Amino acid sequence: MTRAGERALREELKRLKNEERPRLARAIGEAREHGDLRENAEYHAAKEQQGLVEARIRDIEGRLAHARVIDVARVPRDGRVVFGVTVELQQLDGEERVEYQIVGEDEARARDDAISFVSPMARSLIGKYEGDEAQLSAPGGLRRFEILSVRYE
Repeated sequence: MTRAGERALREELKRLKNEERPRLARAIGEAREHGDLRENAEYHAAKEQQGLVEARIRDIEGRLAHARVIDVARVPRDGRVVFGVTVELQQLDGEERVEYQIVGEDEARARDDAISFVSPMARSLIGKYEGDEAQLSAPGGLRRFEILSVRYE
């Protein structure tokens, strides 16, 4: 994962532990005060949410423990497409210009133009250089792109 991805996961983990856990503990305590727990919807909802938060905490801790963090600033700046870079592409059979950052699976967000390194688009780009052509077999047919720039941000 990228440094930014690691930072985002650490911030989420901190929020879950320091804000969500205590809030849910208070909600469970308040719900207990209302009496019979078998028919207490607030209690059951808070316990379910607590379980989800604890599962997410374990998931994040596991991901961080096993993550390999790549600092793009330390990658040789030779114009080659590698994990973590931002790539500007020109579609060869159209006017469309697109830009993607190649990130880890946990960081991929299509709306932010961040694509997973295992996505078909990223796999067609990794290893190529500025000026190279990349081809992607898409449901609508073969799409061809020229790599206009590679930025190491």
